[in-house]
Amino acid sequence: MHIREIVLATHNKDKKSEMEYALRQLKVKILSLDNFPEIGEIDESGSTLLENSFIKAREVNRITGISAVADDTGLEVEFLNGAPGVYSARYAGDDASYQDNVKKLLSELNGVENKLRNACFRTVISFCSSEKELYVDGSIEGTITKKPLGGEGFGYDSVFLVKENGLTF
Repeated sequence: MHIREIVLATHNKDKKSEMEYALRQLKVKILSLDNFPEIGEIDESGSTLLENSFIKAREVNRITGISAVADDTGLEVEFLNGAPGVYSARYAGDDASYQDNVKKLLSELNGVENKLRNACFRTVISFCSSEKELYVDGSIEGTITKKPLGGEGFGYDSVFLVKENGLTF
């Protein structure tokens, strides 16, 4: 299998930047949905991160005929029984901003002591071509801070404190 192009199945400029960085070593041309304006938002109707990741990769591969890479990421907070999870991007509503989602999360954890604020960031990345489907699932453990920290990142990055290094994403 020789791939010359890959389409990143996202309109999210922040995810696009992260994925381009992660794939920078590949000797392929990296496209995104910006190159295909006819592809609108793809309905993430799956009940798991894996299902949503494959929904996007399969649909982009089907429409473009080009190998596609997609991801779905969820923040799983132990105190909230795994929420927001698969609904992380739309936790505060369908058109919620990053700040809206963080505000809702911190509100739901208001008054919860630090030892109960354990969380896990999970990401599933899938690949679909006409010949193959692959995926990888990764996670990192942390805790949710009581207020946003740091000036970099997006989404929940400012409130996810990595256990290994004591820094937020």
